[in-house]
Amino acid sequence: MPTLRVELFEGRTAEQKRALAKELTEACVRVLGGSADGVDVLFFDMRREDWASGGVLWSDKAKTPSPS
Repeated sequence: MPTLRVELFEGRTAEQKRALAKELTEACVRVLGGSADGVDVLFFDMRREDWASGGVLWSDKAKTPSPS
């Protein structure tokens, strides 16, 4: 069965991660078959300064005013 790697910005609660792990596991079992015990979900909390999109750090995007 699969190992799912979930990368997200830090700040999510254990309850949010618990709920997401449950939903992802249920979806894998429903679509792929097998048992829930065979699904691994790994969470990687990322700081905004460690992630860039379009050449811009997410920590910098929060500081940039949005265009009107």
